[in-house]
Amino acid sequence: MTTFAAAYQGSLAADALAMPVHWYYNREWLRRDYGVVDRFVAPRNPHPEGYMQKLRWEPLNEKADIMHEEARYVGQKEIHYHQHLKGGENTLNFRLAAELYRWVIDRGDYDVDAWLEHYLILMLMPGWNKDTYIEECHRNFFASYAEGKPPRECGVADKHIGGLAAVPALLAALEVTDPSLSLESLCGIVRVHVGLTHPHEETLRAAVTLVKVLYAIKRGASVREAIRLEAADWLRAEEIEGWIAAGEEDNHVVGERFSSACYVEDSVPSSLYLAWKYHDDFKAGLVANAMAGGDNCHRGAFVGSVLAAGCGGSLLDFSVQFSGKAG
Repeated sequence: MTTFAAAYQGSLAADALAMPVHWYYNREWLRRDYGVVDRFVAPRNPHPEGYMQKLRWEPLNEKADIMHEEARYVGQKEIHYHQHLKGGENTLNFRLAAELYRWVIDRGDYDVDAWLEHYLILMLMPGWNKDTYIEECHRNFFASYAEGKPPRECGVADKHIGGLAAVPALLAALEVTDPSLSLESLCGIVRVHVGLTHPHEETLRAAVTLVKVLYAIKRGASVREAIRLEAADWLRAEEIEGWIAAGEEDNHVVGERFSSACYVEDSVPSSLYLAWKYHDDFKAGLVANAMAGGDNCHRGAFVGSVLAAGCGGSLLDFSVQFSGKAG
């Protein structure tokens, strides 16, 4: 199992574990509804903080019709974002990541315009996406596409950590198709891909940081060495060590020091903190990420990939750790 392959599979596991408690900001409600999420479980309605009741979605034409049969839930209260998924399944951005991984390997290379064509087909295909809620990056992209903009120009500046979901998958696929690619080349390809839906400089900087951390681990660095070396401009190791020494709880660091929401200025430092603290315990790190609530699924792209890269293993091993029923 290569480092990037482990990272990719770890990101899928982190997303699937967090999926039932995705976007729970009240951690008391999270524990009330699911207990300690240390196993793959299916989501349940109601979701007390569901956003569907606030969502408004009227596609301009068929080129923006990406919600399909899920559109009937727009405006309804307490609908779970991922209500149709089974325990262990992945949310939309990670399904797209998995599709990207297979697609690049099947083609033998990464081509921007060809991927955009495939992305359009998938998102406009009724029944392909099982998620009820579709993030604004996709809604904005297809709103622009429906207005006639070229696909390369449809992305709207978005600094959400969801933009990093495909990074581990893309690295793993490129490692298969062209293992000689340099760090500079990998960063360039990742920037282009993430920029298709998240053309915000901070999101692109976050994506490059993840590439550099994973590349450092691939070259032999430990998780903590890689974070210290490549991510100090987001969060210094000395700060994390101070919080750990002071006995600060995870839900204080992720939730009080940093928002548990999706914006990269908080979600990237939160991810770095969790990866640093749980550097040698993949399962504990993913459970901590899930229990911190907020945008835990998309933080999983960072936390899950870095911990898996550092700890090694296989998808089977990761899945076995989370099989069964949450306690």
